[in-house]
Amino acid sequence: MDSHYPVYTLVNECHDCYKCIRECPVKAIRIENGHASVIPEKCIACGNCVKACPSNAKRVRSDIAVAKNLILAKKDVYVSLAPSWTGVFDFNAKKMIAILKTLGFKGVSETALGAQEVSIKTSQILNNAEKGLFISSACPVIVDYIRHYRPEFLNCITPIGSPAMTHAKILREKFGNDISIAFIGPCIGKKNEASYTDLIDVALTFEELKLWIHDEGLEFAELEYNDEQFVPFNAFEGALYPVDGGMNETIRKIGVKPEIQLVNVCGMRTFEKALNNLNPDNIDKIIFVEALACEGGCIGGPCISTKKASLSLVSDVLSNVKNRDSIPKQASTVVDYKMKPCKVVTKEYPLEDILQTLKKLGKHTVDDELNCGGCGYATCRDLAKALLDGDAETSMCVSYMRKIAMRKAAAMIRCMPAAVVMVDNKMNILEANDSFMKMFTGDMYDVFKARPDGLAGAAIDRIVDFADIFKIALKTGKDIHKERYHVKNRLYDISAFTIEENEIVGAVITDVTTSETNREKISQKAHEVISKNISIVQEIACLLGEHMVETETLLSSIAEDYDERSEE
Repeated sequence: MDSHYPVYTLVNECHDCYKCIRECPVKAIRIENGHASVIPEKCIACGNCVKACPSNAKRVRSDIAVAKNLILAKKDVYVSLAPSWTGVFDFNAKKMIAILKTLGFKGVSETALGAQEVSIKTSQILNNAEKGLFISSACPVIVDYIRHYRPEFLNCITPIGSPAMTHAKILREKFGNDISIAFIGPCIGKKNEASYTDLIDVALTFEELKLWIHDEGLEFAELEYNDEQFVPFNAFEGALYPVDGGMNETIRKIGVKPEIQLVNVCGMRTFEKALNNLNPDNIDKIIFVEALACEGGCIGGPCISTKKASLSLVSDVLSNVKNRDSIPKQASTVVDYKMKPCKVVTKEYPLEDILQTLKKLGKHTVDDELNCGGCGYATCRDLAKALLDGDAETSMCVSYMRKIAMRKAAAMIRCMPAAVVMVDNKMNILEANDSFMKMFTGDMYDVFKARPDGLAGAAIDRIVDFADIFKIALKTGKDIHKERYHVKNRLYDISAFTIEENEIVGAVITDVTTSETNREKISQKAHEVISKNISIVQEIACLLGEHMVETETLLSSIAEDYDERSEE
C-alpha cells in the first residue's frame, strides 16, 4: 500500500474484479497476485477508479493531518473554497465560514475569485490570437493527461495558472506571503497540483472536510455566524466554473471576438476522442476548449461527497451565482505558468512477442482474440502488452480461465469410472461422459462417440428409464440418492444433484448389478456353509451323545462286576 500518492489501494479489500482497469483512461493500474495497485508515474489522479471500485478498496490520501499541523504551527491558514461547495453542504455561506473558522482557519475565501481572473486573462489571450487551439488550464487532471500522454498539445494549454493557483496568489498579495493556504474541493487532482506549486500548501477534499467536522463533534447550533463574510470580498461569475460550460459562459460575459469558437468538453474519454487524429498545427481558426476531466464538470468530481442528483447540484450552484454590472477587461492577478512535459514512455514490442504472449492465453489465431474487455483492457493485444510490461497476469483473461476450468472439469468427468450426465429443464442432455454413453447407449455407442458433442441435445427419457428422478430434482431443487435402484434387470446407485436450481441437474450413476449379484452369491454360499457346519456339529453331537451312553453303560457294568467280586 502506497498511501503517499493521492490514490492508493487497500490490498485486503481488493477482489480482482478489474473494474478499476476498465474505468482508468490511462491504464495506470498494476495487477499483482490478483490485487490492483496504482502506478503513480502513470496516474493522472482522475479518481475514476475510486468511484468505480465496488469494494471501496481504492482510497484517497488524507491530508487532514497536514492541515492541522499548519494550524498548530500558529500560521494564518486561509481556505480557498471551491464553488461547488454550495451543492454539497446544506449551510449558508455565513455558517460555512463559521464552521471552518472553528476548525482553526484564519479566514475563508472563494476560489471563484481566481476563476474570474483566469477568465479575464483567457479572453485577452483569445482576442489577441490569430488562430490556433487553446485548452484551458483549470483542470489539473486534463493538464496531467496532456503532460504525460499527449505532449504534442502541451503548447495549446493556456500559459496561466489554474483558478486555485490564481486565487492563492490573490490571498498572498492581500494577506502576506507568509500565510498558508488550504484548498478544499471535490478534486483528487488538486493534491497533485498543490505539490507542483508553492502557492498552495495543502489540498483537501469535501469528504475529508466532512470527516474532520464529524471528528471534532461540532455543535452547529451553538455557532455564531451572523457577521461572517468571505475574504477579501465575495465572488461573482467565477462561481459558474464547476458546471459544464461554466468557464465559457464567463468568457462570453467578458466578451470575445465573434469568430472565436468556445467548446466545452467534459469527461476523460470524451476529451481523448476530441484530440484523436487532431493536428493542432493544421487549425486555421481560434478554438478554445474548456476541458474538464469529470462528466458534468467539477460537480461530478470523485470526492463531491453527496448523493444529490446532478441536476440538483447544478441548480444549487447556479442559484448562488451573482452577476456584476461590469467585468474588468484587464486581469488584476495572473499566475504565469508554463507546463512541463513528463511523457510516460510506452514500450513498443515486436508483433511476434505479442503473438507469443497471446498463445499463453490460449489465443492462437485472430478468431481467438475476443476483445471482450473482461480483463479491463479494450483488446486482447493490449492485455498482452500489459503482460509484457509486468502490469498484468494471465488469470485476468476471463475466457482463458474459463477454458482452463472447463478443461479441468471435462478431464475429471471424462476420466471418472462412474457415469456422469447433466440435464437441463427441458429434459435434454447438456453433457455426458464416456462411461454414461457406454452404460446406456448400447449398440449406438460408436455412433454417439463419433459425434463432437456426444449425447448433447438428446432427450434423457429416450436414453434412460429413470428420467423421473431428474424431473423431481429439477422441480424440488433437492438432491436425490437411490441405492440399488432396480431398473429392468439392472441395479444402479444414483445420486442426482442440483447445479442451477430449476435449471440444470446432474447425476452420478454406478451400475452395481454385478457387485450386488456377487454379494448375493457369497451370502448364499455363506448360508450353505453355515447350514452344513451346523448339521455336521449336530451329527457330531449326536455321535458323541451315543458314544457317551455306551461308555457310561460299559463302565457301570464293570463297576457292578467289581463290587460282586469284592463281596465274595
